Amino acid sequence: MTRYCVDPDRRELIATWGTGQGDLATRIAIPPADTETSALLGLARSLAQLSDAAWRTYTHPASAADSLEPNSEGWRREQERGHFGEVVGAIAKPNLPSGGSMVVSYSPLIESANRVGRALHELADPALTEAVLAETATELAAVESAELGDLAGRAQQAVLLSREDASPVQVAAADRLLEQHPFGSAELFSTIDPTAAAVAAAHWLAAAAEVTAEASGDDPAQVVLEADNIEALPHETPTLVLGLIEDGATPHDAVTGLVRHAMHVADGRLPDPAGLREQLQNLEDALTEHTDDEEADPQDTGLRLTPLDPRRPARDLLEDLLTGIHGCWLLHSEYDELDTDEDLGHAEDWDDEQAEEHQRRSRDRFAQLVRDTAAANRDRLV
Repeated sequence: MTRYCVDPDRRELIATWGTGQGDLATRIAIPPADTETSALLGLARSLAQLSDAAWRTYTHPASAADSLEPNSEGWRREQERGHFGEVVGAIAKPNLPSGGSMVVSYSPLIESANRVGRALHELADPALTEAVLAETATELAAVESAELGDLAGRAQQAVLLSREDASPVQVAAADRLLEQHPFGSAELFSTIDPTAAAVAAAHWLAAAAEVTAEASGDDPAQVVLEADNIEALPHETPTLVLGLIEDGATPHDAVTGLVRHAMHVADGRLPDPAGLREQLQNLEDALTEHTDDEEADPQDTGLRLTPLDPRRPARDLLEDLLTGIHGCWLLHSEYDELDTDEDLGHAEDWDDEQAEEHQRRSRDRFAQLVRDTAAANRDRLV
C-alpha cells in the first residue's frame, strides 16, 4: 500500500511506496503555510487507510474465494471491488455529521474515502482537494493495472504484497525469467507479483527435482530434503510443494493454497481446524517424547500454524522454492561426472580456479537439463 506523510519543514504532503528495490516518493501538494500539522497528519492517515482498503481488493480478490453466492466472502469481495467508481464522489461529497449523527458506510473502501473527504472539508483548501482527488485516481489506477498483470509505475508496489491468486500474465512473465535464469534473479523479486513468481518457481522446482531424481535415484519429492545433508537448507516448504505436485496438484493450486492459508492466519483466522487437530496430536506426541529425552531441544516441539512467514508469505515461499532449486543442483552435482571436464585436468589436481570452473559448468549443465524438463512439462503450468 502507499504510505502518506507530512514534511513539517517544507509543509508538503507526500506519498511513498515500495518497489522491491527501495522506496519512491512524490509530492502531492503544498498546503498553505498556516495549515495545522495535526490536520495534515489526519489527512495522511485517512489516505493511507484508503490505499490499504483499495489494495486489499487486489490481495484478496473475489476469484480466490470459494463462492460468489450472495452474502458469501467472495460476494463481499466482489461488492467491495465494485465500489471503485464511487470513491472520488465520496471524497468530493463525504458524509458529514448532522443532527448529532452521521451515516457510516459498511464498505471499508467507501468509508475510508469519506474520512478523506471529511479531512479535506476541515482543511477547506480547494487546491489541496483537487490534488488529493488526482492522487486518489492515480492510486486506484495502480491497483487496476496490477490486477491486469501490469506492474509498471506505482503498480510496482504489488511486488511486495502477497496475493491469494496469481495473474496468468505475471506467471508467464516469471516463467520467462526463470527460463533465462533457472536459479532465479533479482528481477524476479522486483518486477513480478510474488505469488505469481512462486507459481512459476514451483513448476521449475518440480522440473529440477525430476532431473535430480533421475541422476540420484531418489524420490523427486525428497530430493531437497536429501540435499539438506550437503548444505543446510529451508527444505520443509519446497518438500511440501513437491509432495503436493507429486500428488496431482498444479503449481498454481499448491502455491496459492499455501499463501492463502498463511494470509488467513495473519488475519487471525483458523483456516483448517481439522489440520490443526492433527497438528495438536503430533505436538502432544512430540511433547511426550521430549519429556522422555533429556537432550531434546524444547524449540523442536513448537507448533507452527503455517510453514510460511505470515507477514510476507508469498515472498517467503518464493525464496524457499528458489533455494530448493539450488538444493536440487547440490545433490545433482554429486552425480555429475568429473570426467566431463577432462580439459581441466585430473580432478585431484584442480586448483581453486579450476574447481570453480567445474562448478560453473555443472550449474550450466544442470540449468539446461531443467530447461528441457520444464519445457516438456509446460502443460502443468499453463
